[in-house]
Amino acid sequence: MDGVSAPVRVLVVDDDPLVRAGLAMILDTTPDITMVGEAADGTEVARAVDAHRPDVVLMDIRMP
Repeated sequence: MDGVSAPVRVLVVDDDPLVRAGLAMILDTTPDITMVGEAADGTEVARAVDAHRPDVVLMDIRMP
């Protein structure tokens, strides 16, 4: 291996679209992180994880 690792794949889950957009802007500036998808509520999480295969799910725990 050449010492270069793949970026961490992140799925963002939050019911507030402005929070998701803000997190996307922050994550996009970090070369070691790639935002692979987003979801607006907990019911979408399993489907989004299956579709995007993230390494990390960054999720608001206080959603409807």
